[in-house]
Amino acid sequence: MTHDNNNNMTRRTFLKITGLASAALAGMACGCKPGEAKDNPEGATTADNVPTGEMTYRETVTTHDRVSILGYGCMRWPELEEKAEDGNVVDQEAVNELVDYAMKHGVNYYDTAPVYCQGWSERATGEALKRYPRDKYYVATKLSNFGDCSREASMAMYRKSFEYLQVDYIDYYLLHAIGGGDDAMETLNSRFFDNGMVDFLLEEREKGKIRNLGFSYHGDIEAFDYLLSIHDKIRWDFVQIQMNYLDWHHAKEIDESNTNAEYLYNELKKRNIPAVIMEPLLGGRLAKLPQHILKHLKQREPERSAASWAFRFCGTYPGVLTVLSGMTYMEHLQDNIRSYSPLKPLDKEDLDFLESVSDLIIQYPTIPCNDCKYCMPCPYGIDIPAILTHYNKCVNEGNVSRSGQDTNYRRARQAFLVGYDRSVPKLRQASHCIGCKKCVEHCPQRIKIPDELHKIDMYVEKLKQGTL
Repeated sequence: MTHDNNNNMTRRTFLKITGLASAALAGMACGCKPGEAKDNPEGATTADNVPTGEMTYRETVTTHDRVSILGYGCMRWPELEEKAEDGNVVDQEAVNELVDYAMKHGVNYYDTAPVYCQGWSERATGEALKRYPRDKYYVATKLSNFGDCSREASMAMYRKSFEYLQVDYIDYYLLHAIGGGDDAMETLNSRFFDNGMVDFLLEEREKGKIRNLGFSYHGDIEAFDYLLSIHDKIRWDFVQIQMNYLDWHHAKEIDESNTNAEYLYNELKKRNIPAVIMEPLLGGRLAKLPQHILKHLKQREPERSAASWAFRFCGTYPGVLTVLSGMTYMEHLQDNIRSYSPLKPLDKEDLDFLESVSDLIIQYPTIPCNDCKYCMPCPYGIDIPAILTHYNKCVNEGNVSRSGQDTNYRRARQAFLVGYDRSVPKLRQASHCIGCKKCVEHCPQRIKIPDELHKIDMYVEKLKQGTL
């Protein structure tokens, strides 16, 4: 591990940081306003004491790239208040400001995909990065051929990525979302093997059009184990996995179909395959913790944010190449730069402490939604992520009552109902779910979304009628 010893965003960007829908729904659901750190309940961070030239880097095995341990996830770029005439939803000026700040502070890995930001992330990322010399950054994108996985459509998507990113080669290319949904092995074969795309991508790597080839894993362990079993034939340069201190040992308790991150990491480590980490905050839930758990963290290290603990956990493991964060807000970017400039690895006592924190968190029955929005749009207009986010927020804040006899029932009832109506317009609430299950097949966490929506709707009706 090495260290490199090599402005502020305007207020306008804070005010435009999300679209109207995102601000009204996601922002209210998270209990924050534009300009506040969405996942930082301690309050917004500032530019004070953000180190420059202190970023920690890791080196890849095959291409010997020197990659910043903080990677920029480009799934949640700031959005325009109104969609542009050409359909663009991304605020390019805000993206440029964030990228400029990230580059200035040593972040050199940018992860996007054709499906992010309603199809506009690659273009926005390419526009921001083209202003820098090509050898100063690494860009990652994916083959997101979820719908039409024919060779023709897959090849067209691959070619478009070069066009949108405005590059002659792609540093890190991934088979996207391996193992998500039912029939994972059948889907794996149809998307990547039967159509000859893996063979084609291997040829592209030989030509230098792709520098590193990997895959992102989203759920089915059979598919994960199979791809690792052919590592000697394929030579995966890296693999992207979900890893955080809650999923390390408790993934199956969150969802029995999940796999503990400890297993995923160790399987990669013993093959010397670098791990790229997604969801270090588990969709923000490890940054916006229940107050009594947050207090537990603060007693140990008062100056560090809850998010910092999660990022340091991931960075502590030497097989981790980079840790992705979807940093829509400048405050998030600054806080994460602090965590990794330089990284102060956790010791055994710290890791044991986080394990005890995990034991506390798992007692709270939140829904494992990461707000990725893959389930959207709902054909019936339901705002699934906003509903699930509001429910999780209320659980974390102690505003979900199990009985009308609870001592805080009246306060919790008001907080849940008022917050629900503010976060989700009535026509987009859970009561309109008909159980079509269109959303389920797209959910990388394999949440039984209609079941969860019906439970929430029943809970809301009981609160309204006072029959809990």
